Amino acid sequence: MTGESAVRLRPPTNSLNERAIGWWRVRLLLLTAAPVAVLALLGGLIAPARAWLLVPAAALAFVGLVCTALLPHWWFRVHRWEVTDDAVYVRTGFLWQEWRIAPMSRIQTVDTVRGPLEQAFRLATVTVTTASAKGAIRIEGLDHELAAGLAERLTRITRATPGDAT
Repeated sequence: MTGESAVRLRPPTNSLNERAIGWWRVRLLLLTAAPVAVLALLGGLIAPARAWLLVPAAALAFVGLVCTALLPHWWFRVHRWEVTDDAVYVRTGFLWQEWRIAPMSRIQTVDTVRGPLEQAFRLATVTVTTASAKGAIRIEGLDHELAAGLAERLTRITRATPGDAT
């Protein structure tokens, strides 16, 4: 069996850091709060349209709170990742789950990103760019120290793997 033919679709073994649940919750709250605040402010200022603005604001706030309470736990159970000497495996999704494999010989770059919220939760995202038309593979919600070590490990393995990553 050759190196690339041994790479197969299988469930990745590693879960994300548990702090990712809080990070996702804050992201969802911020995503919900902005339109709710605009609708509520306009509803308070424009008396003739008050009902037309406050009812959707309340409905959106309710849906946002339900999503904030339920989705992060579900995402945490679904999102998985793993790195072997042969490939990077990632499973993501909510209703539509996506499983991706990037053979080491196809990896072009490895990046680590930490946005402001990720920094607050001591998390990071590792982005693995490949020659795939599907785009980069992102492993979000990793402990920032683990992400740095993972990026270093991926770089080391990729450098030692034959192939031109095209």
